[in-house]
Amino acid sequence: MITISSLKRKISSEQLFMISVLVVNGGNYLYNLLLGRILGPALFADAAILITFLLTLSFVAMTFQLVTAKFSILFRVKTFKRFVSSMYRNALFLGVSLGVLIVVFATELQQVFNTTSSLMFVVFGLGVPVYFLMSVNRGVFQGKKEFKSLSITYQTEMLSRLFVTLALLLIFGIESPVIIALGIIISFVFGMFPFKSKVFSLQRSPRIRETYKKQIKTFFILTAFYELTQIIINNSDILLVKHYFESYDAGLYASLALIGRMVYFIAWMFVMLLLPKVIHLKKEGKKTSGVLFKYIGYITILSCIIITSCVLFPEVIVQLLFGKSYLGISSLLWKYALATSIFAISNIFAYYYLSLDKYVPVIISGVFGLLQVVLIVWFHESLEQVVHVQIIAMFLLLIVQLLFYGAIVRSTNKTLR
Repeated sequence: MITISSLKRKISSEQLFMISVLVVNGGNYLYNLLLGRILGPALFADAAILITFLLTLSFVAMTFQLVTAKFSILFRVKTFKRFVSSMYRNALFLGVSLGVLIVVFATELQQVFNTTSSLMFVVFGLGVPVYFLMSVNRGVFQGKKEFKSLSITYQTEMLSRLFVTLALLLIFGIESPVIIALGIIISFVFGMFPFKSKVFSLQRSPRIRETYKKQIKTFFILTAFYELTQIIINNSDILLVKHYFESYDAGLYASLALIGRMVYFIAWMFVMLLLPKVIHLKKEGKKTSGVLFKYIGYITILSCIIITSCVLFPEVIVQLLFGKSYLGISSLLWKYALATSIFAISNIFAYYYLSLDKYVPVIISGVFGLLQVVLIVWFHESLEQVVHVQIIAMFLLLIVQLLFYGAIVRSTNKTLR
């Protein structure tokens, strides 16, 4: 018989992290599905704005996580400690600044996104600084390949958000977006554990060498720019639909986006593994393209399975996950999944080149992220039209990324001749 201890020995830390990410994504899906069923389409539209704000925040904070992860690999002990201290200080400063802006402009945010409450933005803003500190902590775990601890931080955040939010809704019996916001910021606190306390310091440490500072600054700016493109591509559609459409239609679209983005959330798991692996291989002078195509293969297979399921059983999937109230978007399900799948594959190319300090794909993503926004602003007569323009934008993005990869390969081959 296979014992638990022998099974643990057979599962690598990376495989454990992949399993953990699947569990976290499943938990986050359950969280959203339960909110959709409890609140109904109209109120779920408000909750979806908070969830979109959370996703937006995660992309901004991911800049700190990826930068911390990369230089945790490259720096030695003393420089590493100085570097991490500066990352914590900068993360706290930006977190407080963004949190204050959200609180101050809560009323304006309510008006722009047609929500029922401004207080939900105030509550959300209070938790922003904690989220940024949490991201630096995760970056240390990711860079050091401490995937067990990294997995736990995601698990604690997901589980606390799920159970705390449900408990608050049941205890107070109030279907309010403020309750959702409160559950979110409480989950940030739980997500801080386990905490790498030995490297945590907000005090000013001796300065990092200028050559290192330049490397950090360059990578930080370019990563921040790329994460901005991620925010635009991933969240602009929900925000624009909430602005242009009635709450009921916006709630339907939010459920569509949640189901269709399943591919992207799974692909994110491979991105988390890709970056440290590519940086290590580059540091050792080894080829990195094998890792790229391995993960592209995984995502392509998963995408085909999900899209096929959406084509064959759209009504079954929507009714099972959200209920009869949301059946109006079942015909769009496979189309949205297609758009997300194309973006997920393009995303792997961009993160791969970001790991290798090649930044043209980052600019490419930014251009097509803006194109998506422009297309939705111009063409939003129906939800179907919004989905169609996203397919066009993401298909063009993938073609350009493939052309860039081909150009790099040809250039490399000429150099070797």
